[in-house]
Amino acid sequence: MSNKDLSVISYLTIFGWLYAYIKGKEQPDRLLKYHLRQFLGLFLLSLVVNIAVGILTRLIPGISVLSYLSGIAFLILWIFGLLNAINGVEKNIPLVGKFFENKFAFIG
Repeated sequence: MSNKDLSVISYLTIFGWLYAYIKGKEQPDRLLKYHLRQFLGLFLLSLVVNIAVGILTRLIPGISVLSYLSGIAFLILWIFGLLNAINGVEKNIPLVGKFFENKFAFIG
């Protein structure tokens, strides 16, 4: 399996990310490491935002539309990252990708 394929698989689920991370240790590649960092950052950010929005909507039920909007926003960001992996380019996910570029040193 090529590193480009592993980059695409890393965006599919957290289990796909784990598979790509383990396989990537066998054949290190800059593109794969880049997309592993991008998706992990996006996943963790969406987890934190969804927890925060969930707490807010429990406290203020009138803003439950925030949950829907944040889900749509993260879906769009995920699609951008997936398309970048499919095209084999190291391009940041809009708005948040630059922040994840140099994070997660354990990936490489």
